[in-house]
Order: sequence, then C-alpha cells, then structure tokens
Amino acid sequence: MFVKRIRWTKPSILLSAVLSIGLIVSGCGQAPAKDNAGSNGGSQPTSQPEKAAASASYSVQHAMGETKLPGKPSKVVVLTNEGTEVLLSLGIKPVGAVKSWSGTPFYDHIKKDLEGVEVVGDENQPNLEAIAKLKPDLIIGNKLRQEKVYAQLSAIAPTVFSEKINADWQKNFKLYAEALGKKAEGDQLLAKLDQRIAEFKTKAGDKLNMKVSLVRFIPGKTRIYYNDTFSGFMLKKIGFQRPQAQNKETFADEVNKERIPDMEGDILFYYTWDNDKKEASSVEKEWTNDPLWKNLNVVKQSNVHKVSDDTWNSSGSIISANLMMDDLEKIVLKK
Repeated sequence: MFVKRIRWTKPSILLSAVLSIGLIVSGCGQAPAKDNAGSNGGSQPTSQPEKAAASASYSVQHAMGETKLPGKPSKVVVLTNEGTEVLLSLGIKPVGAVKSWSGTPFYDHIKKDLEGVEVVGDENQPNLEAIAKLKPDLIIGNKLRQEKVYAQLSAIAPTVFSEKINADWQKNFKLYAEALGKKAEGDQLLAKLDQRIAEFKTKAGDKLNMKVSLVRFIPGKTRIYYNDTFSGFMLKKIGFQRPQAQNKETFADEVNKERIPDMEGDILFYYTWDNDKKEASSVEKEWTNDPLWKNLNVVKQSNVHKVSDDTWNSSGSIISANLMMDDLEKIVLKK
C-alpha cells in the first residue's frame, strides 16, 4: 500500500533454534492457553461450556491455504495495521503488533489501547525473533506484505494471511474475526457500520450526488486515489460519486502538476503522510499554492478539506471507518 522500503534479512541462528523448539513443542500437541481476550482481567471461573468452546479446534481457509487452530487464541501477534484495528475492535489486545506507518510507535487513535504491546517490526519486515519470544498461539498477517516469511511464521505458531489490502478491508476483517474465533462479534460490528452508513445516506440525500476527489501528499510525490483504496471503497459503499477521471477500480496514480485538473470535484479531501524531515508537508504547501490548484472550482468554492492520513488511508479497518464517518458527518452533514 504505502511507502515503506525495508529489506528482509535471514533469521539469526538464535531464531533458527527457537523455531526448531517451537516445531517440536507444536508436534507434541501442546494444550491451548485460556482465552481471556476482551475480559476485564478478573479471576472469575470459566464455565464448562466456555471451556469446551475455548478448547474446540477449528480450521480457517486463507490466502496461503488452510490453518488449524487448537482453540480460540489468547496470545495473538498481528502483522498488519488493519489487523491491529480488528483485534482492538473485538476486545483483544495483541501481545505483539507491527508499528504503525506513523506515530510513536502506534497511531494516535489507537496508541492508548496498545500500551505495553511489543513492537515486532513493521509490515514489510516483521521481527521473527521478537515474534518467537512472545510464544503466540496465532499470527495474523498479509500475503502481499509477508509471503516470503510465511513458512518461518508458521513454524512459530498457526498463521493466517489475508490476500491483499486497500479495498479488501471488510473481506479481511471477516477472515481475521473467524481466525480469532469471533465471527459472530465481527458480523455484528460490520452490521452496525452498515446501519450507520444507511442513516448517513438518508440524511445526506442529494448530497450523495457530489463528486468526491481524493488526493494524497507523501515525501517527494503526489497521488490521486481511486476506488481500490480504503477511502475510495468507503466512498463507493456510502454512495458518493467520483469525478470521471478518478472513477477507476485501481489503486492510485502518481501525478505531476499537469494532472491537477484531474483533481477537480464538488468536494476534495486530501491527506498527507509525512516523515521526520516534513518533506510531505513541503510538497503539500507547494501544490496547494500552485496556480493550477487555486484555479480548481472546488478550491474557489472553499470545499477542500484536509483529513487524517492515518484514518482515511493508512490504518484501514473498522475503527478508521467509523472515524471517517465522523468526518463525513461533520463536513457533509454539518453536524
């Protein structure tokens, strides 16, 4: 999805030893840990039906095949930012998670909920040694990001991969919820979001005919975002229109300033992903002060809105979807 460029290196000798031990232990049929995800941390006894449900094995079909879990997992490592949001929304605090694309080390909107969680690298380079030390009973990842290390991850713990990212976030949400043994709870959360969208559409009325433009500034680059993106998918699901130049079932185009006219719309949302040198902020300032930008009708009509890159683009799951809805209600419905 985004602009991380990190090399993957071979696991160390220490890791190889850890993995070998993990394989031996897993072959001995180690009993699953008790699932207390989403609980208040108390010591209430577990009923017999609950014990039976927690210990029942099940299989999950995913991008890399089929994975069998001996029971509902309680120690989960998550290797995608969207997956982190899924766990939190289902009341599960992971034992390990990849760092967010921004934040120290996690996005501001989820940082408080991830206090004490071990950082296990980033999406493009998960730290296999750190993951092995956590002794998880489930690893959630993504084929696009981590296919090369799937075998190593599977040697550590049962591993479930989604296929791709961006517009697939709801499909991935369902997969992760199934792997976590929380399919029913996940379906309820998606149904609640659908209800919120339905209410928004009723209140928006003719405003759904607005053509919505999406632009992103990153260090040294500017992109127009299309439908195969998190925000593009959400706009389409809600029922908004897109400008003709942007109504494509693809990801995005990196553009030069000659393409600024393709950013025209009835309303324009832009977001900026920056680095420590604030290079993207410089790009944003340069482009938004360009005569071609200022000549856009949407700019002249003051219907341009800067929104969070974290929640409109990078984080990419149900928590961000609801925060995006907050923004749309405030800006479009004037709430």
